[in-house]
Amino acid sequence: MDETTKIDPVRSGDVPLTPIETSTAPPDGKRNGATPPAPAKTSRPASTKAKSAPAKAAPKATETAKTKANTPAKAPAKEPAKKPAPAKAKAKEPAKEPVKESARPSKPAPVASLTAKLARLKPAQAEAAPVKAEPPKPAPAKTEAAKPAAAPEVSDGRVAGLDPEELARNLGRLVEESGHVMASYLKPREQGQVTAEMSEELADMIKTLGHLAEYWLADPQRTVEAQSRLVTGYMDLWASSLKRLAGEPAEPAVTPDPKDQRFRDPEWSSNQFFDFLKQAYLITTDWAEALVKDAKDIDDRTRQKADFYMRQVTAAISPSNFVLTNPEVLRETLASNGENLVRGMKMLAEDIEAGRGSLKIRQSDASRFEVGKNLAITPGKVIFQNELMQLIQYSPVTETVLKTPIMIVPPWINKYYVLDLNPEKSFIRWCVENGLTVFTISWVNPDARLAQKGFDDYVTAGPLTALDIIGEVTGQDGVHAIGYCVGGTLLSVTLAHMAHLGDPRIKSATLFTTQVDFTHAGDLKIFVDEDQIASIERKMAEQGYLSGNKMAMAFNLLRSNDLIWPYVVNNYLKGKAPFPFDLLYWNSDSTRMPAANHSFYLRNCYLNNTLTKGKMVLFGHTLNLKDVTVPIFNLATREDHIAPARSAFLGSRYFGGKVDFVLAGSGHIAGVVNPPAKQKYQFWTGPKPAGTYDTWLKNATEHPGSWWPYWLEWIKKKGSATVPARIPGSGKYPPIEDAPGAYVKMKD
Repeated sequence: MDETTKIDPVRSGDVPLTPIETSTAPPDGKRNGATPPAPAKTSRPASTKAKSAPAKAAPKATETAKTKANTPAKAPAKEPAKKPAPAKAKAKEPAKEPVKESARPSKPAPVASLTAKLARLKPAQAEAAPVKAEPPKPAPAKTEAAKPAAAPEVSDGRVAGLDPEELARNLGRLVEESGHVMASYLKPREQGQVTAEMSEELADMIKTLGHLAEYWLADPQRTVEAQSRLVTGYMDLWASSLKRLAGEPAEPAVTPDPKDQRFRDPEWSSNQFFDFLKQAYLITTDWAEALVKDAKDIDDRTRQKADFYMRQVTAAISPSNFVLTNPEVLRETLASNGENLVRGMKMLAEDIEAGRGSLKIRQSDASRFEVGKNLAITPGKVIFQNELMQLIQYSPVTETVLKTPIMIVPPWINKYYVLDLNPEKSFIRWCVENGLTVFTISWVNPDARLAQKGFDDYVTAGPLTALDIIGEVTGQDGVHAIGYCVGGTLLSVTLAHMAHLGDPRIKSATLFTTQVDFTHAGDLKIFVDEDQIASIERKMAEQGYLSGNKMAMAFNLLRSNDLIWPYVVNNYLKGKAPFPFDLLYWNSDSTRMPAANHSFYLRNCYLNNTLTKGKMVLFGHTLNLKDVTVPIFNLATREDHIAPARSAFLGSRYFGGKVDFVLAGSGHIAGVVNPPAKQKYQFWTGPKPAGTYDTWLKNATEHPGSWWPYWLEWIKKKGSATVPARIPGSGKYPPIEDAPGAYVKMKD
């Protein structure tokens, strides 16, 4: 799982991935000892260079222009922003001594930036009222012609002008840093640490989009219709642009989705050049996506892949991703004389080096987080470990606890502490505070030594072993089990195996965003067909595992406009370190997957869907979910793109006992990690999950806020007896170490 979030990005799935809460006071991020300095702030953005100083300052500048033309440079003016020197005058100023790197001309001219030239294309309505001692704001529309404004000032009162010498130096540094980027990319390949992979992926994209092109080119009439739609869009844009250029009111030919964060900067609308680029891009992408949607004679699998690849291409070519076509980046580049690009190139080299030859985009300031220090800090003890997992028992904070303990089975694709991010968001801490004895499995980050550990090994060494230990520690003959994402799939397989054996120790099961049927498995199915699985298996055979970076990139690609390109722009074009964000830190804290286990999971779940077909064979016998009769709380999230709600709903019908289907708002992560104190989102409860998902939702009842209290009442209805609080390590299994333990701290 990403399992991001829209990282509610982020949301995660939620990951919709605007981020769930970000940390305050964001510092610059660090990697490999290099820290990009925060760019110097100016009192006005460089976009205002296309406008003049307030009207009262203009006459003064005009009256003194001639005398200043022949006057040698003196001490820096006290108010340079009010006295911009014309370019002609500056050309005649004698230079007394070379300008030092930190110095500025005594009366620098306003920056003759590209944005200033482009601003002349603005319509008459684009004037901005001058503002004093306030941060820059979008210019209000007026009927007068736009006036050029004074150049932005830096904090010491000097005008932030374009310094050709500094720009030249930074361009030289940029070339030098680009060499470091190439070295970081090539070195692992020269040493044989990385094999060429792009050819297979690129070939699949070309093949898929080629099928789409064949459909549209096969019929000349279809071709003409498709071309006509595109040309019509461009003609509408051209007509709108001509009217705007003439100063007439003009409606845009197309507008971005309000949720689209790429075009938030005011100049995307106020500057006609950038507005034209934006609209041309949106028209083209809408047309390209319609080519996929409207293609009739291609199979669903090809259509799904074509849609994915088309979205990757259109996201990559957005004008927001390039220096000269992104007004915000262009302003930053001119204001800092290219220093932002130097910082960005340095960060790019560090991120490729951190990914061992592959780009590992930093999504958060990793220097601000440490597992066990400010993440995963709910008190507890590791009371058992084997080669695949550590078992953590959490310390009670109530005098009595519910008699039946809780066992959590997290996914092995990500780390368990998504349920224990910090005290405010921790589901585990909330359970402890509400009188539950909580045990959780913390999976190891496997290496080549565990390559042959299969799905059955994870069942045996994971939930089944944990049940044995929990029973001995608590003296209870059963638990309430929770499984999250692929951990829920593993728990469901364990339940079917235990039902076959007649083992009753799991009294109820709670499934968080879990799939047992993979018919509607969501966007991840794009990466799963026989050819792609065979390719993955070849790579895993070389190393013994699938790198966590590969899986993380797959999740990020599903939401590239949220999880990739915003960070490319922020990190590598603006040269800024990302904000510290706990959920995105967790999202990038990836784990490896052993070859045997991952191959079994891909083939039996995503590719062949054997579990609900009654064809999954494990431990020498066929598993049947109909044998599972324990009560099940099946939680799905409405905006989940990894385990879609429709898929989780369909899986409910395959169990043999009562299933309570609950739908939470938001996505794969934020919909689950939604503490009641935040009073966010909502959840739905309804009738038995029969019929269609849409029908169920139509008849469901909406409840505001978090589903956690509702689930707690569901658990207590299964047995409300209490016992004195249990202290970790006080029985047969003494503490090995404090929570969160060593396994969760292993890096990919």
